[in-house]
Amino acid sequence: MNRSERINVKLMWLDDQATRPLPAYESEGAAGMDIRAHLDEPVTIEPGSTRLIPTGFAIALPEGYEAQIRPRSGLALRNAISLPNSPGTIDSDYRGEVKIILINHSRDSFTVEDGMRIAQMIVSPVCRAIIEDVPQLPETSRGAGGFGSTGN
Repeated sequence: MNRSERINVKLMWLDDQATRPLPAYESEGAAGMDIRAHLDEPVTIEPGSTRLIPTGFAIALPEGYEAQIRPRSGLALRNAISLPNSPGTIDSDYRGEVKIILINHSRDSFTVEDGMRIAQMIVSPVCRAIIEDVPQLPETSRGAGGFGSTGN
């Protein structure tokens, strides 16, 4: 896909929040759109704990695409907040609310506030594999060499 190509992704707010910012690219070269928390009250994530954070919206992706949910680097660096299932996947046939699983890897409690940017979303094409059961795999120079077998 060429960099200037665009696809339409439909978004629906699940309540009357028409003034809430849409997921958005925060710079011209950003690969991911920032997603914000949609909370009635702040949510505290204790050290070592996870919490499911609502976003207040559902999306419809075109068939053949997925949305990957990834951590925000600033939250990870400054607060050790990440996503335990990174990247999370939103399938093109899912129509429920997009929710973000956050994990607190720090030693301090972390509070998520309404409107806080908590993750980023990347929309990507999906290639569906056709699995073929074979008695033997083709040989390669690497063979079965696993973790660390290709060097540091």
